[in-house]
Amino acid sequence: MSSVEKFLSLEEEQEIVQAIIKAERDTSGEIRVHIEKTTSISHFDRALEVFHKLKMDNTKQQNAVLIYIAVDDHQFVIYGDKGINEVVPGNFWESTKNVMQSLFKEGKFKQGIVEGVLQAGKELKAHFPWTTDDEDELPNEVSKG
Repeated sequence: MSSVEKFLSLEEEQEIVQAIIKAERDTSGEIRVHIEKTTSISHFDRALEVFHKLKMDNTKQQNAVLIYIAVDDHQFVIYGDKGINEVVPGNFWESTKNVMQSLFKEGKFKQGIVEGVLQAGKELKAHFPWTTDDEDELPNEVSKG
């Protein structure tokens, strides 16, 4: 079993999916979580590659957020599309990252991801509220590389 498969149980993955569904309930924003073993390029550049590979740059309002995790590298990146970065406070992703990092340091990986997803959802709700014509543009499942 690879480190990616051992990182989260199926039950934990489902809890993350439920957090994504909950976070997206009040916003037109889209949130994805991607987990892989390692990368040979910078983690930010890899997150950007995954963002494009998952077609997250195709949302109507350019309001998708990727939480990218490289398990063996002990690194993660929160990447928001340009529609989001134009309206959220400059330190927003840093504060979300700090919440996740403190839980990760305690070995609470699932809880760290869930808290990051929920915090991103709250911020998205403030700037991209849900409307009656909103549709879920991206899958909610955890993707793996």
